[in-house]
Amino acid sequence: MERLFRSLKSEWVPSLGYASIAEASRDISHYLITNYNWERPHQHNDGIPPAKAEENLNLLSGKS
Repeated sequence: MERLFRSLKSEWVPSLGYASIAEASRDISHYLITNYNWERPHQHNDGIPPAKAEENLNLLSGKS
C-alpha cells in the first residue's frame, strides 16, 4: 500500500491539489482503475500490470 500511495502522489496528484473532493475522487479512481491496474508495469509480475497478470492466470486455469 505504501508504494501505491507513493506512486499516486508522485505520478498523478497535481502539486497544488484538487479544487474539489469530487474532482479528486474522479481523478484518483481513474488512476487506480485504469493506470495502476491496467497500464503501469509491476516488477512483481515481471513487468505486467496486475489486472493483465490476473487475466493470464484465469486463462491458464480455465476459470473466468
